[in-house]
Amino acid sequence: MEKREFKDKVFGELAKVSNALSNPKRLEIIDLLAQGERTVEKISNETGMSIANASQHLQVLKAGSLVEIKRNGNFIIYRLASDKVSYIWQLLRELGTERIAEIEKVINDFRTQKKTLESVTIDELLKKMENQNVVVIDVRPTEEFNSGHISQAISIPIDQLAKRLNELPKNKEIIAYCRGPFCVFADDAVIMLKENNYKAIRLEQGFPDWKLKGLDVEISKN
Repeated sequence: MEKREFKDKVFGELAKVSNALSNPKRLEIIDLLAQGERTVEKISNETGMSIANASQHLQVLKAGSLVEIKRNGNFIIYRLASDKVSYIWQLLRELGTERIAEIEKVINDFRTQKKTLESVTIDELLKKMENQNVVVIDVRPTEEFNSGHISQAISIPIDQLAKRLNELPKNKEIIAYCRGPFCVFADDAVIMLKENNYKAIRLEQGFPDWKLKGLDVEISKN
């Protein structure tokens, strides 16, 4: 094999990965699958796509070796091919936020309007947890919490929070987290908590970021 042919083949195969990432809906699917495996029906519902469109995007991601499937009876379950896919998404997200001014502006404008611009990083959360003066709540859907969550976190899905406020102490700071920097469940939780006189703040990152750092993770039995 000549050098030119070798390079063309290698870079051509790598381009399948970048091609799979070159669509906003496929990036959103990766963000969802970083929380846990899903059927195409669930992906369709959460992304607002038709099942046919969601399936097409999943096939592109599969061709790029970013997702894989397993069968559960008549159902096909999709999941990320490895934690490295989640890591690639994290790096892409961070690069875009740092280098593309419009992304930062959209995020800042949204959270300034919501009054949820203030946040804590994972490292800051770890220090707060050492003092045992905080309560960490996971406001993602229960299914995602069961697939994996921050150790010691309490599951209170955002759609249940209003009815379960009395489970939370008012003498401790409440840290709410969800899927990641682009997820708004934690923003909604902080707004609701503050309206009810809780001291609350959101985690800047999400569960996948915590997991990628190799920090303590718990999995709940279904």
